[in-house]
Amino acid sequence: MPEVVKPCSLFRHDEDWDKRSSTTDGNDMPQMRVAVAGAGIAGLALAAALRRAGIDCHVYEQAEHLTEVGAGVQVAPNATRLLHQLGLRDRLRGVAVVPQAIEMRRWDDGRRLQRTPLGSLCRSRFGAPYYTMRRADLLTSLLSVVPPDRVHLGARLAAVTQSADEARLHLSDGPTVTADLVVGADGIHSIAREQIVADRPRPSGQTLYRGLVPVERVRFLLTEIRVQSWLGPDQHLVCYPVSSGRQVSFEATMSASDRREESWSARGDVAPLAAAYAGWHPDVTRVIDAAETITRSALHDRESIERLSSGRVAVIGDAAHPMAPIQAQGANQAIEDAVVLAACLADARPGDLSAALRRYEGIRLPRTTRIQQQSRANAETFHLVNGQARHRRDTSAQTASGLDRHEWLFGYDAEQATTTSGSA
Repeated sequence: MPEVVKPCSLFRHDEDWDKRSSTTDGNDMPQMRVAVAGAGIAGLALAAALRRAGIDCHVYEQAEHLTEVGAGVQVAPNATRLLHQLGLRDRLRGVAVVPQAIEMRRWDDGRRLQRTPLGSLCRSRFGAPYYTMRRADLLTSLLSVVPPDRVHLGARLAAVTQSADEARLHLSDGPTVTADLVVGADGIHSIAREQIVADRPRPSGQTLYRGLVPVERVRFLLTEIRVQSWLGPDQHLVCYPVSSGRQVSFEATMSASDRREESWSARGDVAPLAAAYAGWHPDVTRVIDAAETITRSALHDRESIERLSSGRVAVIGDAAHPMAPIQAQGANQAIEDAVVLAACLADARPGDLSAALRRYEGIRLPRTTRIQQQSRANAETFHLVNGQARHRRDTSAQTASGLDRHEWLFGYDAEQATTTSGSA
């Protein structure tokens, strides 16, 4: 698997940062220091947004290498717009695919239930395209606008603590990092979240399999460039082209046979997945049969929370509001979080961190809670077992096609929200 970035020295970094923290911004105030736990999409998006805002931050990631994980990701206009503003327009155009539509189909006969047009219509309406791409390509793009010496790999987080004056990242095999603000971008099993709420991830009862297939093996899927999903009893499969059209990414759910920890990289076995989808539409079974290697993860969930910060610790992305992978908004909401938090910190009065974090919560919580809860509800709707209930769902889906119903989601401008009321 391709390595994306190499680790840098933690010890030299801390010395340099301590010196930097003693400098001022021209107003006789020390520059804010932000330590970010996690170098996934949320953490790197925050690092990029903070750099654009002129705020220094360092990112700490437990993995020794950032590699190909998670197969594909869908990036909707509400996030694409922000990535373009971070300077990634040209890079994304070089690696992404612009699908012409999203289609939902029945699991057995493949009958189309719903079609949402994308392509140029989506771009003209919302001012940004809908992209599909490899998650690794999005991470690499974000890394391109973050200085390499600000990303530290092999830095496993053991604990987060704080006092009135500082927050601290305690690393298992390294120094304790002090900062003015610690941001947990450390996923659904977040350690930073423990500073805000005493809850734990709960198994969803579903396992998610992810894979990438060379396009030569599944050309039957590409009569039109689109995102396709097939909905059936207890499970669904979604697929779309990535890597500038050279690969197809797919995600398939099935009832969990165990409750192992969630992982982006645990190897999966194609045989049980193929068995679970036996009898489904031939396009579905052919996608699974074309896969050589796949990953598996037991999906977990958390309840919505009423706060996104406590003292000098805040959370973003899956650490804040993990979402069922149904509405394809997890990565998009993480990017929105990052941009809003960076803007709130940049606008804060010197020394008034608490006001900036309250503003961040006020802007983000109504929207992320709504999307999180809707994603959970959609997971139940997608996997209906009762035949009559499925018929009602299918009939309703056919009358809900088009872009109008996505206006609140795709048309949302997170940057603009920092200058207005902050409602969802």
